[in-house]
Amino acid sequence: MTSLPPAKRFDWSNLGLRVVSALVLAPTVMACVMIDARWPYLLLVSVGVSVLAIEWGGMSAPRAPVRVAAAVTVAVLSCVFLSHLSHPLWGWGAMFVGAAAAALVARGVAERPADAAFGVLYLAPAAICLIWLRLTNQGQWWVLMTLLVTWAADIGAFAVGSMLKGPKLWPRFSPNKTWSGFFGGLACASAVGALVAAPSALDIDLPKIIMPAFQLNLWAAALIGLVVGFATMAGDLWESALKRRFGVKDSGDLIPGHGGLLDRVDGLMFAVVVMAAARLANHWGWGH
Repeated sequence: MTSLPPAKRFDWSNLGLRVVSALVLAPTVMACVMIDARWPYLLLVSVGVSVLAIEWGGMSAPRAPVRVAAAVTVAVLSCVFLSHLSHPLWGWGAMFVGAAAAALVARGVAERPADAAFGVLYLAPAAICLIWLRLTNQGQWWVLMTLLVTWAADIGAFAVGSMLKGPKLWPRFSPNKTWSGFFGGLACASAVGALVAAPSALDIDLPKIIMPAFQLNLWAAALIGLVVGFATMAGDLWESALKRRFGVKDSGDLIPGHGGLLDRVDGLMFAVVVMAAARLANHWGWGH
């Protein structure tokens, strides 16, 4: 078995480039989420899925990246479009069919055909949940809260961990992450979750140009932020382990200063699934 490259440490020299990239991408994403038209958001998710599938093909099947990426893209986009047409259960069913089909397509060309199937099972749940959340009542707020909490967890973990340092969280796979950063990220995620629900909970009138206030109990929002923040960091660690398994340092080089798209949305992949579960619980009466 070949030795894996050491886990990548944070490169402080490209911090400015990372900030600029984030300042360009974040407003674009939020605009697609918040405008009333559904097609820009569907396009955003579809493009994201396609890029993630390409990166997955490059990581998991370097001998046949195009074939595996195409199989994963078709499988996951099928789930996305079925969900967009208000058939999320069909989307979940298509995920398993697509995973099996991707493995068959990868047979004979990929080192591990099962990795193609896993790529579908890894990407599709987040894609389905992103589409479903946006279609629910006040769906724009739920998606916005997901993004803000995810970003808060990442930024909070980095800032607190950089200042306080201390024992490492999982040095084998991610040498930069510390326990102090972990708890700092949870605290920031919970605070941002509560902040999103604060106008409604505190009876603060929003300007007319803003949508009706997010209808969610303040304490429920803080708890959801905490749990979604935990999922964000779990997703980050999981992707670090995957990259070590495939022997790569980054999933790609699409975003200047950040690496690949998967390197930026690894936490979101887990976070949105947890947020979708919270949305279901809210629909059943919890958190009002």
